[in-house]
Amino acid sequence: MRMTVLASGSKGNSTVIASGRTRVLVDAGLSCRELLRRMAIVHEDPAKLDAILITHEHSDHVAGLSVLARRLGIPVYFTEQTHRAWVRMLTPRTTMTYAKWLDRLQSDKAQQEKAAKAAAAIPTYLAPEEAEAIASISAEAAAFDPSLNRSDDPNASMELPLELEPCDPVEASKEKDPATLPSVEYFKAGTNFVIGDLEVAPFTIPHDAADPCGFVFESREEGVRMAVATDLGYMPPNVKAALKRIDVLLLESNHDLEMLRDGPYPWSVKQRVLSRVGHLSNVSAAEFLQKDYDGGAAYIVLGHLSESNNQPELARITAEQAIGDRMTLLGNRILLAEQAFPLDPIHVG
Repeated sequence: MRMTVLASGSKGNSTVIASGRTRVLVDAGLSCRELLRRMAIVHEDPAKLDAILITHEHSDHVAGLSVLARRLGIPVYFTEQTHRAWVRMLTPRTTMTYAKWLDRLQSDKAQQEKAAKAAAAIPTYLAPEEAEAIASISAEAAAFDPSLNRSDDPNASMELPLELEPCDPVEASKEKDPATLPSVEYFKAGTNFVIGDLEVAPFTIPHDAADPCGFVFESREEGVRMAVATDLGYMPPNVKAALKRIDVLLLESNHDLEMLRDGPYPWSVKQRVLSRVGHLSNVSAAEFLQKDYDGGAAYIVLGHLSESNNQPELARITAEQAIGDRMTLLGNRILLAEQAFPLDPIHVG
């Protein structure tokens, strides 16, 4: 069984988990082209991927999802809430100022008056219900003006969904809907499911997304367990329980507390990162490794390191001090996942 971290960080995250007969991609946070390029570097054949699993809908985890899934023709696994949030995020939207909104209301009113006059001119030999139906259709036709749904005002502030231009509905959905996927499978955190010979155990994580989760993957044939636990504000009991008997652990070590507090981020962003639905600091990751980690992993991969508020060696030293004398040549080796380059595949079993 192997884990290959293609990218990890605020600019994009993606990891391949492979067993003897099954390969899955956890998140697709880079462009399709870049994901394929990185897979080629580490000799992972994208055509052999069986599925894509999504931890949550933030752009650094789904940027290349729809294009990659359609290109490979493979299913995507979400929680239902995450899928809905992702679709909403991709829905084309336009904006409208208050002044344009008033103009639209006045225009709609004028069109309705015009439709009413047209309805009044309907011949009297029609039955009342027929006249009412024709009047309704006339009102809809008169009120429809695609230009009123859009705005070229650069200062626009009122959001309205865009409508597709008239064309074949099937082709429109294929070509213009960025949320179109080959197939979608739902799972629930806390309920295991199976893909090929991989058993997947999703668990809830504390992060500011619709329904974020981490994963534990177990090869049924090899008995090896690998986990992905990033984008979490703290380590709640359910996460600590999930990360037992893990052979390879991808664990967040996002920021150094002092670098974050003194760094370039606006205070609102600093508050978000530091919150219980933000990101795990070097100190918090080390506290888990020292107090709650069972010490059984062959490799611990520190991931999602901030480029602005962390230094790789700071993260490494903090984790190594927490591991202490449990770190050996055969166990608890610390690796650092990078944003710019894929990590060499990690084989166990």
